[in-house]
Amino acid sequence: MIIIFGTSPHLMETFRHWRSRYGYVLLFLLAAISTGSACGALSSPQCFRRNEVASIYICEWSFNTHESDVTFTLYFTDIFGKKQKIENIRTNQTEIVDQIPLTVSYSADIWVEAQAGNATCTSPNVSALLIDSVKYDAPQNISVSWVRNNLSLSWQAAEGCPALAEVWFRKYGNPVESSEKRLINTTNEYNVVIVNLVRSSAYQVRIRQLAIKYKSPLWSNWSPFLTVPAALDRKLEVDHTSRLSNGTRQVTLTWKPIPHQATLRRVTYSVTDTHSSHGCPCKRKKSHTSRNSNHHTLHVSYSAVNITVVARNEAGKSPETVLHVPAASAADLKICDQTLLNEKLRRRTCLELYELQDADLNPESVIVLTARKQKKGEGIKSSMKNFTRYLYFEHRCHNGKPRTVKVCLFYLKEGAPNKEPQYDKTVPKTHSVSLSWKEISYEHHRGFLTHYSLCSMKISPQKEPKECFTISASMTEHHLENLTPGAKYNITLAGATRAGEGLLAAQIIETLQEKPVNVWLSFGLLVMFFIFSAGFTVIIKRIKMKIFPPVPRSVILDFIPHHPEKEQEMCNAKEEVHKLTLHQPVPEQTPVSDETSISSVLKGECNDTSDEDMKKERSDSAGSEDKGLSLDSADQTLCKPQMAELARLIYRNGLVVNVKSESS
Repeated sequence: MIIIFGTSPHLMETFRHWRSRYGYVLLFLLAAISTGSACGALSSPQCFRRNEVASIYICEWSFNTHESDVTFTLYFTDIFGKKQKIENIRTNQTEIVDQIPLTVSYSADIWVEAQAGNATCTSPNVSALLIDSVKYDAPQNISVSWVRNNLSLSWQAAEGCPALAEVWFRKYGNPVESSEKRLINTTNEYNVVIVNLVRSSAYQVRIRQLAIKYKSPLWSNWSPFLTVPAALDRKLEVDHTSRLSNGTRQVTLTWKPIPHQATLRRVTYSVTDTHSSHGCPCKRKKSHTSRNSNHHTLHVSYSAVNITVVARNEAGKSPETVLHVPAASAADLKICDQTLLNEKLRRRTCLELYELQDADLNPESVIVLTARKQKKGEGIKSSMKNFTRYLYFEHRCHNGKPRTVKVCLFYLKEGAPNKEPQYDKTVPKTHSVSLSWKEISYEHHRGFLTHYSLCSMKISPQKEPKECFTISASMTEHHLENLTPGAKYNITLAGATRAGEGLLAAQIIETLQEKPVNVWLSFGLLVMFFIFSAGFTVIIKRIKMKIFPPVPRSVILDFIPHHPEKEQEMCNAKEEVHKLTLHQPVPEQTPVSDETSISSVLKGECNDTSDEDMKKERSDSAGSEDKGLSLDSADQTLCKPQMAELARLIYRNGLVVNVKSESS
């Protein structure tokens, strides 16, 4: 019976066809072909040791068959050429121990025989000097890291000498992209670098190694496929929110997710803070979050703290993101008691003193004292500086969370300020001066600034008293009043602490002169007021005359008897002539001149006297006068005073009198 191993269904169908047609003539030929085909899949054995000091040699081979029950026999020749064998091998490899008579220092012939059912296959014979044959294990525990655009691969060294590595790699997630192999000599630490790759892409990598120290080395098996994530090149964009609660701050951190290529295999986020590193007051380990989380919550005290967030993957870590959380604002900070540092600290209590060089707190410049350090005899005063301001914090650990129980300002030793205030603006006026200055910086206070001392003294030949003012330390301006115009003053300003006043900032100022233009301006305004008042009065009177014109008085006065002596005086009175325009209605047929009109008016005035009166006057005049006067002279003497009086009334009042209309 002939058993054919490793045949295909097509070969069996061909065998049946040939058997029916040609009989059993070719059966033996087909059996031989079939047997040769099955044994052709059996490779020659490779015998080696793992390293230089190993005493056990391993022989391995390959055999492809569908049979499940296969046994192998390993044959080799000893130093005398005698054939030796190891039987009943069930796997594709076996170990040659010291008890087996194999001389490794001499060349030996080695082959393997496979028994698959009733078929026997023999591998080709190979001659080898086993002492020179070394095969390393496949690289294990490979670590990767990105260095710029280069990928560094490291693994545990098989021996203390370099080797040759073959690296196979391609981009992750793109099966159609061609792979690449590179031969690279390792260092003594078994490290190779693949250059000119893309940092933002992930890769698949596998490695095998060759021991180049020996004459007949063998390549190791390939390592398993290793996925290398992309590099973390950017800092995490971290935001935070804080919530105060009974001396503890709850800080919640959130950040944006990183690219997917960088999250392959595994990514973690580490969060640390300066309180944890100091162990004050609660010593905690680094906080880690998983790759699916992009937020983290931690509790810190009221003092300033730096929080560091870093993302890590198998190929490296991102740049550190340092988040500065300033100290919680505390209004109206008080001055610490000097005995605070002498008190014994309770368990899980610590002190923090921040050196203040400016208005901000610097978390790096901090002195920490814990109860454990104090118990060991470590003091805090030896690390402090005189004349330096510190912000004092006392923390306690409560239920695993830090709590701040006291905050105040502290000086180990105080002194006077070593710097004078800087004047900002000086505005002199006639009787006053406005001053402003800049605050003295914290590093020059050298103590608690209690106030500013401002003094002024008038510069004059006579000795003038100095006038000083105490100004609050929170104020940076002052107004000096009641000064002499046009005088010079010496102004000094100094900051003061409980230890005394510091350096003086001096300046000489001169008040402004009083300007005469102000007096003339006042006088001019007064004159203008009177002019305006007079003009306003005239305007009012004119308006009144237009609305209520004056009623003219009669021009014919009541008759008053005149004495002869007074009549002569009145007739001799000098006539006052005023500008007069006399309008007299005249008939159109007989034009009359102005002189005729005036004489007629005057004559008519005289003629208005009755005859009886005229006679009486004449008789009285004749009896009283010694001179003989005619009637005509008497008439003239009687008429002249009346005419003169009438003329004077007419001229003075500027009235137009119609004599004829009145006589009629």
